[in-house]
Amino acid sequence: VHSILKDLVHKAISETPELKQYPGLRVEVGNAAIESLDRMRDQSKKAALQLVDMECCYLTVEFFRKLPQDVEKGGNPTQSIFDRYHETYLRRIGTTVLSYVNMVCATLRHSIPKSIVYCQVREAKRSLLDFFYTELGKLEQKRLSALLNEDPAVMERRSALAKRLELYRSAQAEIDTVAWSK
Repeated sequence: VHSILKDLVHKAISETPELKQYPGLRVEVGNAAIESLDRMRDQSKKAALQLVDMECCYLTVEFFRKLPQDVEKGGNPTQSIFDRYHETYLRRIGTTVLSYVNMVCATLRHSIPKSIVYCQVREAKRSLLDFFYTELGKLEQKRLSALLNEDPAVMERRSALAKRLELYRSAQAEIDTVAWSK
């Protein structure tokens, strides 16, 4: 599942024309997506191991309650375990334990894929690049412009225009305040 998700990320990045003009950003997006997928894979692995541990540690009592009760209660306790019980009785115990192990394995065969889909596929669909967006928001202006391969002159012009726009908005707010006070 992890490999398929990584392939989908690479395919999506290579087929996104907007990213082709920003190779630095393209690499960062790819790295962030793979890092997120790795984190999801680790969570998925932990969840699957927890499922296995849970099944190993706790018996499903209902399985054994449904078994027919033994007529024999254990024979003579002074004899060895092999002399005390008949071979058929011991075989029945072995068959019962094997049936239980097979039932647990079947449960895990169904639960683990569900866990993987829940922890990896669903989570990737829901929030693959959230971490990247958070980290991107923390970057300095110079680092962002480097990711976009932006010409320094264009960056300065945009910065100057942003300052002018802010001054215009401040002046407009001041004019509106004066107009309302009259």
